[in-house]
Amino acid sequence: MADRARVAVFISGTGSNMAALLYASKMPDCPYRIVLVASNNPQSPGLDLARAEGVATFSLSHRGMGRAEHDAAMDQAVLSAGANFIALAGYMRILSPDMVKRWEARMLNIHPSLLPKYPGLDTHARAIAAGDSHAGTSVHLVTDVLDGGELLGQVEVAITPTDTPQSLAARVLAAEHQLYPRVLASYVARGSDPRFLLRRIRNLALDLPETYERESHGSAGFRVGTEKSGKFFAYFSDRHHGTPYISLLVKCGSMDELENLVEAQPHIYHKPAYYGASGWIGIILNRADTDWDLVSDWLQRSWRAVAPARLTRLIDAADSF
Repeated sequence: MADRARVAVFISGTGSNMAALLYASKMPDCPYRIVLVASNNPQSPGLDLARAEGVATFSLSHRGMGRAEHDAAMDQAVLSAGANFIALAGYMRILSPDMVKRWEARMLNIHPSLLPKYPGLDTHARAIAAGDSHAGTSVHLVTDVLDGGELLGQVEVAITPTDTPQSLAARVLAAEHQLYPRVLASYVARGSDPRFLLRRIRNLALDLPETYERESHGSAGFRVGTEKSGKFFAYFSDRHHGTPYISLLVKCGSMDELENLVEAQPHIYHKPAYYGASGWIGIILNRADTDWDLVSDWLQRSWRAVAPARLTRLIDAADSF
């Protein structure tokens, strides 16, 4: 696949979940590839496996280092590898708030319990002690709340009357190896799902003052102003007119700016059929590295270009404080 998501995996030990992600990535239809395996334990056996499979590695012991300093080094390794996402796979370090914030909605973790039950350690012993009929595993987004981010997937594992924490852990680990690659693949592939992309565009567009949605030529469009005199400031285009792009169409400042942007950054911008001749530029959304801050900035800029002066004056006044 030409535009697969680039994933960095953080490990501390054997790296069995990393291995599951790595071998799944070798399948021809997998939407991600592993570009880095990084560890806080230079002796991690998982690093040897990654090297044997031709994957770049990075290791740095956290001993004697502050949390923020160590996270910054790990972060730099991820950025140098060009990763779009981080998958924590048995990484036994709590990350700093700055690190979590930088990778918001792009960092996943797998946890050996059916969250929100039993965050933290000793999950299997706690499930058995509680008399639960099932344990399991969960994949979630990483936030500043320990094991508290949005749940992306779970698998239940039955607890038998003779289970010990060790025997239960072995079966849960097998479930983890099935769950994590599937959830990661589904999550990173959302960037090619027009329904997901339209929801993100809709939320950003309708967050602007006095905006509403109206269909135009079969596509979702967004207008500002009254129902009678409002003007379109954005359209959502799903591979229309034979293009391979799912894109946001917004008003450009001039045809010269449009042509220059498309020529200089063809992986981000394109000149849409029909609309391009009228000064609308397409921002390509179905990419592994879509910059949503850039998308938001373009929506605001396009909104300002057609919004009534009474609205832009209010925004300008608010910005001056």
